Amino acid sequence: MTDVNIDQLATLARLSISPEDAREIHTRIDTILDLVGQLQEADTSGRDPMAHPMDAVQVLRPDSVTESNQRDKFQKTAPAVENGLYLVPKVIS
Repeated sequence: MTDVNIDQLATLARLSISPEDAREIHTRIDTILDLVGQLQEADTSGRDPMAHPMDAVQVLRPDSVTESNQRDKFQKTAPAVENGLYLVPKVIS
């Protein structure tokens, strides 16, 4: 990791980082990468892998309507509604 990489990451994240902060971030990232390197060197032969969420079976419920339509009740408290839709301010120009 170089200072140029830190500047590139800051630009991509749209962050403004001072040179002093960049040096601190550089040091912290190097420390983290060193720790990851140490973990990669660990001998895991003969060890069973830990459980993985993809091995779990998802119990699904039937896809059926269980609630009545209460749209009108919920929209009474909305600041702006039109034709059953919530109106929100435009946030992207």
